[in-house]
Amino acid sequence: MVIIEQRDYHVHTGQLPELVRLYAEEGILIQQEVLGGFIGAFTTEIGALSTYTSMWRYDSFGEREERRAALQARDDWQAFAGRIQPLIHTQQNRILTPTSFSALR
Repeated sequence: MVIIEQRDYHVHTGQLPELVRLYAEEGILIQQEVLGGFIGAFTTEIGALSTYTSMWRYDSFGEREERRAALQARDDWQAFAGRIQPLIHTQQNRILTPTSFSALR
């Protein structure tokens, strides 16, 4: 069963441009190599501001667990995470299951 993971990072006010820059320059490349299934990355204009959202597709929850563990095991990811952690206020993750009529399945 396909799942979509939505990860929302709420950053400290004024820090969103820096977080996006760091992801663009190094973070997303590491993630795409390990996680695959990149759907997109977004920022908010209305609603919960100062939010960076990424969405990832996996064939199963088990695949997600394996790929996320592999990501956490990488030294380059740990170094990157250390640079972005001070920018992040809170994080929220959701696992979405597409409906039978969803374009993403």
